[in-house]
Amino acid sequence: MKKVIIDVREPDEYANGHVDGAINIPPFSLMAGAKELANTPKDTPLILYCRSGSRSQAAINILKQMGFTDLTNGVNQQNVEETYIN
Repeated sequence: MKKVIIDVREPDEYANGHVDGAINIPPFSLMAGAKELANTPKDTPLILYCRSGSRSQAAINILKQMGFTDLTNGVNQQNVEETYIN
């Protein structure tokens, strides 16, 4: 199954640079139900990141409540690019 990389920073932060292929779902969108993930199977590997890892950890908690099961805190852009991009 193809992993999905999610940048949970605000849109202006995302616009200033992000992991190639990452989708931007800021906290307000997550709390509103993350419509961007409406057609994503709940067992899809999701890798989330922000600037320091704290917003992505909060986002993981929200996504767990929504039923997603394969969640990874990638911490920040550099770590995701070095660790999770093939």
